[in-house]
Amino acid sequence: MPPSSPLPWLDPAPVAFPPLETALDDPNGLLAAGGSLSPEWLLHAYSQGIFPWFEEGQPTLWWSPDPRLVLFPDRVRVSRSLRKLLNNNPYSLCMDTAFGSVIHQCGPGRDDSRDTWITPEMESAYLLMHEAGYAHSVEVWDKEELVGGLYGIAIGKVFFGESMFSARANTSKIALVALAQQLEKWQFAIIDCQVSSDHLITMGAEEISRDSFVQYLSKNTKLPHATGPWKFDSDFVLTAHAI
Repeated sequence: MPPSSPLPWLDPAPVAFPPLETALDDPNGLLAAGGSLSPEWLLHAYSQGIFPWFEEGQPTLWWSPDPRLVLFPDRVRVSRSLRKLLNNNPYSLCMDTAFGSVIHQCGPGRDDSRDTWITPEMESAYLLMHEAGYAHSVEVWDKEELVGGLYGIAIGKVFFGESMFSARANTSKIALVALAQQLEKWQFAIIDCQVSSDHLITMGAEEISRDSFVQYLSKNTKLPHATGPWKFDSDFVLTAHAI
């Protein structure tokens, strides 16, 4: 949906965004256009509660919706059917072994409510973020076949979820549960899910105000956490406990 009023246009330099309170109500959270998808821009954006989202042929659009959908790692909800699948444990899990394949698989469609394409420009930008040590993936494997996964950005103790895919039933949910349980062990504060999604809400995600979300960011994005390729802890065991 096009904006109802002219958007601020951002030059590639310097890295700067308008105040979040100037974001549009309709469409919810649309803040600005232009700028750049360089790692410098993306790190600044995410740490301020802003993310890019646009379709091919559009300029780069920046968003900061209110409310914000988030998942607290210790509140992930596992349904009865998902518990059964986890208990059977038919798949293996890895981190950052196939980032490019995960983002490519996420491209044709998304499991969330913003069903759209990941443009080649976006794909290239997040590959650079992965090379810089900030973008990470969780992969679900059936032997040698990649059957599900997700990717996002980590800054401090906040994980900004971007997209997920399932080539088999519920494999993206397995990836999300595994991520949440590992991030809980690493003392991450929050997983950003961006905008409301029924299937994420069923897994425990909840809406909070943009102001509350920004407060979480100010407290947690500056905390230390290792960049570079991630691995599950050597003693990590995916559990099927539910809340």
